Amino acid sequence: MKHSKRFEEGAKAIESQKLYESDEAISLVKKNANAKFDETIEVHIRTGCDGRHAEQQIRGAVVLPHGTGKTVRVLVFAKGNKIDEAQAAGADFVGGEELIPKIQNDGWFEFDAVVATPDMMGVVGRLGRVLGPKGLMPNPKAGTVTMDVAKAIEDIKAGKIEYRLDKTNIVHVPIGKASFSEDQLSDNFNTLMETIVKARPSALKGQYIKSLTLTSTMGPGVKLNTAKYV
Repeated sequence: MKHSKRFEEGAKAIESQKLYESDEAISLVKKNANAKFDETIEVHIRTGCDGRHAEQQIRGAVVLPHGTGKTVRVLVFAKGNKIDEAQAAGADFVGGEELIPKIQNDGWFEFDAVVATPDMMGVVGRLGRVLGPKGLMPNPKAGTVTMDVAKAIEDIKAGKIEYRLDKTNIVHVPIGKASFSEDQLSDNFNTLMETIVKARPSALKGQYIKSLTLTSTMGPGVKLNTAKYV
């Protein structure tokens, strides 16, 4: 795969065989995130889990102390007084049954997160095939199926992110933008890792975190030392 000259220059500053401590890795990745837009800084966590077994699944959510730097548009499925509650809490879109064809048939996806009250899950369940693959399906473990819609909206707007294993047993999570300070990125990274370590499935035998890579949208990856997370 051919990389840009900027990417190649950045890669020269990284020792490919070295496992960096998080602070040094953050500094390197931030330095190399010099595209013409504010790049997202991401962590890729390769686990020893086998997601085909339900007891080895990892899924949940965490509120990053400094947010993600992204403005998140929240859609809420609710009825009755929960509609007013969601609107007052800053939901971008609120509705019910009438939104199904708009999403299913018209391909409307102008939202980044979905919250639903439990009594609306029968309706939302019909969207499983379109919301599921996009990681947008509300889930009790992630706190997005709840009667407390105000708190759910507040958390998401404050920088709550969901994490889950992909098909290759890797967790991909944004921890901020290149414009964040190193301290902000470090706080977000440490909060995320504390949560991931606590989420270790009890059924897992052997090594939990096999590798950690920090990268920016357009920059080369930096491998981290995983010793403290074992």
